[in-house]
Amino acid sequence: MNLELDNVDIIGRHTPDPLRFAFEKKKGAHAGGIAKPVAPELVQSTLTTAYSAVGEKTPRCLYIHIPFCRVRCTYCNFFQYASSTQLIDRYFEALKKELLWKASMPWSQDYPFQAVYIGGGTPTDLSAAQIKELAELVRTHFPLTPDCEFTLEGRINRFDDHKFESALEGGINRFSFGVQSFDTKVRRSAKRLNDGDEVLERLQHFVSYNSAPIVIDLLYGLPYQTLTTWENDLELYLESGAHGVDLYQLIEMQNLPMGRLVEQGKLPQPADTQLKATMFKMGVEFMAKHHQTRLSVNHWSSGNRERSVYNSLAKTSAQVMPLGAGAGGTVNGISSMQYRDMDKYIQAGEANEFAAAMAFHSAPNAHIDSMIKAAFDRGVLSARALPDGMFERLQPLFKAWENNGLAKCDGAYLTLTLAGQFWSVTLAQNLIKVVSSNQPQPHKNKVTEAA
Repeated sequence: MNLELDNVDIIGRHTPDPLRFAFEKKKGAHAGGIAKPVAPELVQSTLTTAYSAVGEKTPRCLYIHIPFCRVRCTYCNFFQYASSTQLIDRYFEALKKELLWKASMPWSQDYPFQAVYIGGGTPTDLSAAQIKELAELVRTHFPLTPDCEFTLEGRINRFDDHKFESALEGGINRFSFGVQSFDTKVRRSAKRLNDGDEVLERLQHFVSYNSAPIVIDLLYGLPYQTLTTWENDLELYLESGAHGVDLYQLIEMQNLPMGRLVEQGKLPQPADTQLKATMFKMGVEFMAKHHQTRLSVNHWSSGNRERSVYNSLAKTSAQVMPLGAGAGGTVNGISSMQYRDMDKYIQAGEANEFAAAMAFHSAPNAHIDSMIKAAFDRGVLSARALPDGMFERLQPLFKAWENNGLAKCDGAYLTLTLAGQFWSVTLAQNLIKVVSSNQPQPHKNKVTEAA
């Protein structure tokens, strides 16, 4: 087995400070394997076959994409359309059509969904009536587990009590707000619209309803963000009363507004990898000090209401049905990415076709890849998560990581250190690469291309 033990990009540097210097920098937000594209002329027939089969009884999720934002955040790579009532109304009608069409398919009705996530974009830019109607349509036309987590993602900006209450009435039972920072100067540099004090006040108000978990995202490494402002962000998370928090690092992405503003001298440089590593350490220690329950390497809950079901399942081999322009998912071993272009998305619906811009057969080792991603997201890999004998064959690589301060080998478990947790996506991607390069030729897919 070639474990590339002489490749620093795989095993990391041997350094007294692996948290900050084990690797050059984090280049992506998620780990993943390589899938085989479906020929363009076979996309429709392949997806028809996938949705017509009932498939395995594995966990299922529903992802609904709302591709609108009032403004584009300077760090965002997902911006599609500026919010306008006319455009949103047109899109919403097309989305309802796709929802009802896909809900009628055999795969959709065969097994209940454990989580529904309405993401974006800014789903809270929908009207109160649209939010309620969308939630009710999902609950009416899809089988959901009794404890199904139903999340609405969005911003505090323009999300008033009427929208919040309409979401609750429709059946939304979890809210995720992209706060990013409570510091107004930091927020302004990222094109966040509300002052930090207003965000805090609204969060506390929504928490006071005591009707659903309120979860927030905090982003570290932003321009103007210092260790002091970051510590204050963590303190204000506690003060908000939110039921959970994600701590995400700013990933360096080229050709984004933030990068251009930095080049033009209009924004200071964001934090480098070493400072972001320090911020991560601060976050982990802060959460431990205040007895927050750790659900993953970057997600915590303040009690037992926040479960983070969708975020956890999405990193496993769970199947995810995509709805909406720009949504992606996997059904019966066929992954698809839907058109981002609004006109193409709407035209596909009018023709009763899948709005897929592209489709892929799952990677040959997709199940193993998913187990690795899920394990590294939790911070511990069990031998039971891998095929028989694989954990043992990987021991030299695990020992190299241990020698470099990234993990601890303890019998049938590989546990990430604090440094390993910071570099968890890099390590997961590296392990996926090593496993993939040592696997035999791929076996036949469950759902094959239609002739």
